[in-house]
Formats: sequence, C-alpha cells, structure tokens
Amino acid sequence: MKPTAISADALFEEFRSRLHWEWVAGLGASERRFDELVVRSARSGADLVGYLNYIHPYRLQILGEREVAYITEASPEDCARRIARMVTLEPPVLVLGDGQQAPQALLSMCERAQIPMFATRESSAFVIDVLRAYLSKHFADRTSVHGVFMDILGLGVLITGESGLGKSELGLELISRGNGLVADDAVDLFRINQTTIEGRCPELLQNLLEVRGIGLLDIRGIFGETAVRRKMRLKLIVQLVRRETMERDYDRIPYEPLTQDILGVPVRKVVIQVVAGRNIAVLVEAAVRNTILQLRGIDTYQEFVERHRKAMDQDN
Repeated sequence: MKPTAISADALFEEFRSRLHWEWVAGLGASERRFDELVVRSARSGADLVGYLNYIHPYRLQILGEREVAYITEASPEDCARRIARMVTLEPPVLVLGDGQQAPQALLSMCERAQIPMFATRESSAFVIDVLRAYLSKHFADRTSVHGVFMDILGLGVLITGESGLGKSELGLELISRGNGLVADDAVDLFRINQTTIEGRCPELLQNLLEVRGIGLLDIRGIFGETAVRRKMRLKLIVQLVRRETMERDYDRIPYEPLTQDILGVPVRKVVIQVVAGRNIAVLVEAAVRNTILQLRGIDTYQEFVERHRKAMDQDN
C-alpha cells in the first residue's frame, strides 16, 4: 500500500496547537503536497525534514536563527541569490523556528513560488524532532493483513489463520478475559523503524468485531473504553491451523523459534492446532506469557535441552 500524500494544510492543522505556528506566506498553496517525488527522494520519513541544506532538495526545510542569519547577513545581491536558490530545492513547506521574523525578500519569494511558510516560537530543534517522528510514521512502509490484532497481556498479538477457524470468536473470548481489541478482519501494519512494526485499525472498522451468527459488535460499547486500543506494536503472530496442516507442515516442538517476515522485520510466531475441545484462548495466553519470558532472555526449551544433556552426562 502506498503512503498517502500530506497536504500543507493538513500538516498545519495537525500541529497547530502543539507547535503554535502561524501561516505567514504561501497561503494559496494550501494543497501543496509531499508527493511521490518527495517520498522517492528520501530514504525514510526522517529524511523529509531538516535544517536548510542546499544539497538535499524536496525536504521540509527548517530555518532557525543561524539559517536566517546566513540568508540575511550578506550583501543584498548574495541575500537575493541565497533566497532564490531555495526555490530550486522545491521544499513542500518552509518553517521558521526560534521565533525568527521572516525577511521580506523571503516572504516575497514564497508568495511568488507558492511555497507555504509557517512560523513558530518553538525551537527549531524541537520542531524537527516533532515533524520527523510524524513523517517517519506516515511514510513508513505499510501493508494490510487479514486477522485479529489484539493487546494480550500487554503484548501486541496478530491472530491469523484459515477462514472458518474462529479467529473473531477467539478474539471475543480474549476480550471477555480482559484483553483489548485493536482491529478485526483488516489490520494496517506500519514499519516505523528498522526493527518495529506497529498495527492499527482502519478508521471504518474501529471498535468493531464481526462474529458469525451475531453480526457486528461494538466492543467499546459492550465492554467499555478499556476493551479497545488505538494501536500496538506487533510482537507475536499466532497462526491457527487445522490438524492436517499441523501434522504436514510443522514440528510438534520446534527446535528453533519460528518467525515471520513482516515488511522486512522478523516477528516471533507460534502455531496452534485448532480441534474440538481445546481452550484456544488459554493456549494463546500461555503462548504470550512464554513469549514475554523469551523477550526477557528466558528460553524454556533451551533450558530443557541443557537439563537433558546434564542428565545424560551423569548417567554416563
């Protein structure tokens, strides 16, 4: 799934209260966007924002005290040339930080080139940190998967499996046991850095869980605010399989932890066989607790192997 473009107007409104900025020039370019050209030119969302730098085009350019001084503390000819060069950078937005006043020549340039310019009293370093975090998430790699994404015992868990195995019913039982729902049926996954996947619910499906024979359930309305989550970091995939799939494709006790690649990030995975009479909710919670131990460096299987080796050495 391609990242959606961000308009200057949407960016301004998103941080109007947090950055306390004003729109000082280029108001006619409110629909100017971070488009595909901008995205392709950057290695990540973090590369889309930075201090004024004539080497890196297409960035959201931040002008702090030093940058404004560089532009203005020169001869009129050099000042005009430095401002004109900014147009060639094709910045989607310029931001004046540190409470700086925009030079008149810069205001005029933004109006002529239709480049939005915002001004804030916040420090330029703070503005960069805020916008980098936002753009890194927005332009991160993303995909959508089928399943139920939940907060189980504080861990982000994606429940997947073939149709008809009762994923949503399992999700409902886990919710009744005090766990939280992030998304049912469609889960949007985002790689927010090199090692982290974050899962969210599409806006259309927020708070909803579909159970066959009952229909759509408003989990927030039924169980309360604490039964839903807006987002979680994905730490574990639970795949539900039928008996024949388990016997054909998986070991009863895997010798190494299973993982599944999501957007280039390996995510821990467990496989649970679904048969009549098994309490799958209990098994899922047990798998989550075991994963939490593994994340803390405790590997029960390896400890068993070591215990078995010591027992064999004693017998010999």
